[in-house]
Formats: sequence, structure tokens, C-alpha cells
Amino acid sequence: MFYAHSGKDGDFATWELLAKHLQEVADRAGGLASRFDQPIVGRVLGLLHDAGKATDAYQLYIQKKGPSPDHSTAGAVIARERYGKHWGTLLAACIAGHHAGLADGEGSGLKDGLTSLEDRLARVKNVPALPDGVALPDPALVRTSMKHLNGFRRSLLGRMLFSALIDADRLATEAFYTDLNGQTVERGCDIGLPLLRDRLTAHLDAVAAKARADVEADPSLGPVNDLRARVLTHVLAQADREPGLFSLTVPTGGGKTLASLAFALNHAVHWGKRRVIYVIPFTSIVEQTADVFRRALGEDDAILEHHSGFDAAAPSAKTATGTNDAEGPDGAAKARLAAENWDRPVVVTTAVQFFESLFSNRPGKCRKLHNIAGSVIILDEAQTLPQPLLRPDTASSYISRQRRRYSIAKEHQ
Repeated sequence: MFYAHSGKDGDFATWELLAKHLQEVADRAGGLASRFDQPIVGRVLGLLHDAGKATDAYQLYIQKKGPSPDHSTAGAVIARERYGKHWGTLLAACIAGHHAGLADGEGSGLKDGLTSLEDRLARVKNVPALPDGVALPDPALVRTSMKHLNGFRRSLLGRMLFSALIDADRLATEAFYTDLNGQTVERGCDIGLPLLRDRLTAHLDAVAAKARADVEADPSLGPVNDLRARVLTHVLAQADREPGLFSLTVPTGGGKTLASLAFALNHAVHWGKRRVIYVIPFTSIVEQTADVFRRALGEDDAILEHHSGFDAAAPSAKTATGTNDAEGPDGAAKARLAAENWDRPVVVTTAVQFFESLFSNRPGKCRKLHNIAGSVIILDEAQTLPQPLLRPDTASSYISRQRRRYSIAKEHQ
């Protein structure tokens, strides 16, 4: 009898069976990964991510009778052996890093102390059998679902799969402990994009009516208001065009903020998209824009404002004992304190959050990535983006250099 999470002391009936946890995470990860057409691979990750818990060492640990062993790498070994070096390595990286973070595939490891993936796989000498009832998909299904991907697309797919696994695991753990403790957790938002679009339309109609009254009182305002109306009419007329890359160049005062939101919501509703992500270069503008959206949409819960100030305001993720044991019985609380998974209809964030998340190796940063799939992304003030960020082959190294410069500056303050 193998357990994934401990329940009430002395009452093993309240503990979560490992097979149940693996199946639940597989269901969740498969569902999340289906949003970018990889449900089978998502299930594989969920079924294997905690395979290392089927050991005596981990079962002693979970009963507080021994030290914490590595429970992530065993599943990575199984993924490599079953699904081959080409795609199995991609899956192994996600599984091995679902607590520590994505590691280098080769070499001596990353500068932040992560052991390379190859080194971690080589350390596993005895791979446990999967619990009864846990059956892995056929390798041919996995190969078929990913065979057309290579290069940068393969790298991005790996991060998206990693994200789906992280979120599925955290949500499943949260659900187990909140149920165990008789608690409830409010996540997501019941307000759909069609309703938000209709609210914005009503708001814009009211703004237009006020503008007409202002022009009657002061005719000099007419040209500016006419320009704003023309911009809005133009972008709304493009909302049903095939999804792709669009650009909008409007001078300050031209009504760009609400016009772009109107396009995004109408485009999202027309094409069945899931959310709107607004990426802005400066924190101060993020706060202003989020306030404008809240007034326009009339719904605070529908809008997630995410930036460095938001993260800094979050309470510590440490437990009452001062540890960060993600497998402990307070896992639900720590899951809520983890990085936001962007499960809101409208997300307003900074370019730093957006691009660092895309190229990060940390679970907290990457957790939100799968929710980019099926989204309309607005890059506001796009001309302020550093040019290296516009090239995938240089963006990661650019972000690393900027992070090092920031760290050095802090040390000398």
C-alpha cells in the first residue's frame, strides 16, 4: 500500500493512495495539455511524476520515520526508457523538475545549483514498479502526437507540458488537503468573456454619449472624439479576422487602451479563445490599466493584476515550522501561495513577468504558461520591448544577463 500524501495522524484511511493521486494528476494534466493538443502526453506526465513515491524510503519519510528521498527522478527514468531518448528526454525533464525546476539536459548543470538531467537519471539505480491500476499510454501514441515538432517549438512545448504538470499536481494536492480539512478554495472566475464583452460595449456606448455631450458644450473637442470613434470602429471591424499578428498604432489620447481591449474581447469571443492577456512594460501602467479595465468591465474578480508588487505582497510560503515541504499536510496553503496560474478571463501583467515566465526553469514561474494557450495577447507599448526579446534564440540569454545585472546592483546597494 503506497501513499502519496499523509492524512490525519494514525488514521491511514484518510491518507491519499499513490495510485489515486497519479490518476487524478494525469486527468488534470491531460485536460490542461489538451488546450495545446497534447492530452496524451499530459497524461503520461501525470502518471509518472510521483512514481518514486512507490518506495520504502518515501513511505518511511511520509510517516516521519526517515529523511526525504528524491521521488521525482524515478518517473523520469521510466519516461526515458519507455518513450525513447528523443521524446522521452523531454518528458523526463518535466517529471524530474516538477519540484526543483527544469535542469540542463547535458553538461555539469546550471549555475543556480541544479544537477543536470543526465546526472540525475544516472543516479537512479532501482526503478520501482508503478502501483496497480496505473497503465501508461503506448509509445506510438506519444511519438505521433509530437513528431512534427522540433527546434524552438519543441523547447516551448516542453515548457508548456511542464506548466500543465505543475499546475495539475498543485491543484490535485490542494484539492486533497482542502477536502481532508473540510475547507473550500475559490479559484477561477465564473464571468465569461461574452459577458465581459457586453459590459465593455455598454461602457463604451456610455463613454461615446458623454463625448457627444462634451462636444456640444465645447466644439473644439470634436476632432479628438471623432478620431477615438474612428479607431474603435476600425478595430472592432477587424475582430472577426483569422487569428494572427495584428498591430495598432495610435497616438497618446487616441483611446488605444479600451479600443485594444474591445478588439481582444470581440476577437476572443468570435474565435472561442479563453482569456485576454495584456502585457505592459511598466508596473505603474499595469496598475493604471487594471483600474481602467475594472471600471469598464464592472468586475474586480475577472481581472488579475500580476507584477512584482503583487508577488512581494504575497505572504511567505513557509509552513508554521519554517519549512517549505510541498508534500506536507499544509500543501493546500502552499499551493495557493505559489505563483499565480493566470486562471482569470483578463490578465494584466508586465513584460518582465511574461517573458521571464516563457524562458524560466522554475516551477513557480512556469506554472501559468499553459494558460497562455488559447489566449489573445496584447503587447502594449511594444516599441519599448528590448530587441533581443523579439528573437527566441537571444531572449533567454538576454533575460539571464539582465537578472545578473540586477543581482549585482542589489549587492552593491
